[in-house]
Amino acid sequence: MAVNQKPIHFIKMQGAGNDCIIIDCLKSKPQNPQRLARKICNRKYGIGGDQMLLLSKSRKADFKMQIFNADGSEAEMCGNGIRCLARYIKEAKYTQKKEMNIETLAGIRQVRVTSKNVDVNLGEPKLKGKEIPVNLSGRIINRPLKIESKDFRITCLSLGNPHCIIFQENLDTFPVEKFGPLLENYHLFPHRTNVSFVNVLSTNEIKVRVWERGVGETLACGTAAAASLVASVLNGFTDRKTKVELPGGKLEVEWNRNNNTVWLSGPAEKVFEGQIRV
Repeated sequence: MAVNQKPIHFIKMQGAGNDCIIIDCLKSKPQNPQRLARKICNRKYGIGGDQMLLLSKSRKADFKMQIFNADGSEAEMCGNGIRCLARYIKEAKYTQKKEMNIETLAGIRQVRVTSKNVDVNLGEPKLKGKEIPVNLSGRIINRPLKIESKDFRITCLSLGNPHCIIFQENLDTFPVEKFGPLLENYHLFPHRTNVSFVNVLSTNEIKVRVWERGVGETLACGTAAAASLVASVLNGFTDRKTKVELPGGKLEVEWNRNNNTVWLSGPAEKVFEGQIRV
């Protein structure tokens, strides 16, 4: 990397293997975050991570989070990322609150930090095509879609960012690396989409592999885990509270019947911190 500015302090964190790099903008704000994300998220020449998160002040909430994917694109929401950010905020002693509100492009999200887990309220799922967005009308539940002679059944929704869920057996051998990018960039999805391949193990446990928009296949994705639970309920496969098994670990998701909100829960921890010149 070409050295063209002073070192940037970073904190690398992970939730269920979904790793992110936090830049604390309460101390100093980097220039050109899109370019920076591409450089430091690179696993060969940078720190390595699925996303870069910027922590800053907010006029609407306790704190603000900006999310930049490994390809430099800005994302609306990241379920594991916001949990990692909240853990960092508590460990940095920026607040004494056990619950805090964090501003994102998807809106303000309520986060609760305990000694074991970090829980986030992802809000109400959006189920209509134009709200997700998907270039289809109405709810998209178990709709047929054919790509390269492969027949899929898709269920789509948004939890602040777009998701396409496909129920698929034999996840260990399914070619996610082939169909993930084809679905991510399919013309039906004007803002691209996250793609989850889901195997229903029981009424209270599902197994998921995720092709994350702007990143590729990841060990975990919080909003994808939550979207997979919502899709499982919509298709009549599971209860509203389910364990989600991902390659990087397990998360818990609950779709509350009373207020229609989705809660995501799981561990979040610091991996290491340091400085990097870019």
